[in-house]
Amino acid sequence: QVQLVESGGGLVQPGGSLRLSCAASVSIFSINAMGWYRQAPGNQRELVAVVTSGGSTNYADSVKGRFTISRDDAKNTLYLQMNSLKPDDTAVYYCNARRGSSPPTFYWGQGTQVTVSS
Repeated sequence: QVQLVESGGGLVQPGGSLRLSCAASVSIFSINAMGWYRQAPGNQRELVAVVTSGGSTNYADSVKGRFTISRDDAKNTLYLQMNSLKPDDTAVYYCNARRGSSPPTFYWGQGTQVTVSS
């Protein structure tokens, strides 16, 4: 079993920054891909950013140039650096991990609230 715990959310003003962390209970060397998703009230959960075990990254168009996903294998931790935050970034942010294939297994954290408001 893989347990994921997010932290770092909070209330910030537009233009501010936050760094989200996701601590995994197992070595992330064993995880094929990790990503950040978010869900705002009334909306579907959407992919924000993903990083594979090979180091490839991908971002939603809405966050390109503002958010950066990274991982620290020694600390078994995934990060999302969020800069130039906008009110539309307000959502619950979830950490996700994918491991295995045929089929893969997906794991989710509990989520952390990010609110961007004046």
